Amino acid sequence: MSDPAETLPPADARVDITNVVCPVTFVKTKVALEELEDGQILEVRLNSGEPIQNVPRSLKDEGHKVTSVTQAEDGTFLLRVVKGGLQ
Repeated sequence: MSDPAETLPPADARVDITNVVCPVTFVKTKVALEELEDGQILEVRLNSGEPIQNVPRSLKDEGHKVTSVTQAEDGTFLLRVVKGGLQ
């Protein structure tokens, strides 16, 4: 079985927020996005529960595009987001 991440374009940056709790999860994601140019891709590793419920929604509210959310073998989630220009 192939990994769906293999068919995706490479991420321009990655951030692991599995070791922090809400609302710091979104803050760390937002800071990582600020380092990118519009149209670049950020890959975020996050936990189930509040982070996977709140971070994608907050990113969309800020004008970014969540392109995929997949669950990794270790139970964490990989979220890919394209930085938008609507901030």
